[in-house]
Amino acid sequence: MKFNEIATVAGKPGLYKVLKPTRGGVILESLDEKKGKLVVGTNHRVSILGEISMYTMTEEGASPLEDIMKKIDKEFNGDLGLEADADADELRAFLKHVLPDYDEDKVYASDIKKLVVWYGIIKKNIPEVLEDKGEEESNEENAQ
Repeated sequence: MKFNEIATVAGKPGLYKVLKPTRGGVILESLDEKKGKLVVGTNHRVSILGEISMYTMTEEGASPLEDIMKKIDKEFNGDLGLEADADADELRAFLKHVLPDYDEDKVYASDIKKLVVWYGIIKKNIPEVLEDKGEEESNEENAQ
């Protein structure tokens, strides 16, 4: 699975695997133990994780969510040392550690909270998407 196959639906908790598009929307499967299916229409706002980024003060202006999550995983390996319900100052300090040049005016505590929650869901249910592609390729080469 890739980040481009993981979605979030506005107003609904959790993350979803994109199964297939339909005429009027898309069929999703929750990334939890229930594996519940959900058909969302065009009236729902569906965002693909591979297309989400966070504002930074760099020349590019943003950093892809996938890169941020992989960096978090590499550094913390699932043990973030904070929960999603931590106060705003703790959340900001965490992101400042991971992404020192994030734009503090445009990235809200609620955005960081989503990052922490989504990271937890991915780490628990599909940790393979957090592996670096370079590591995967070298592992494949070593296996041959």
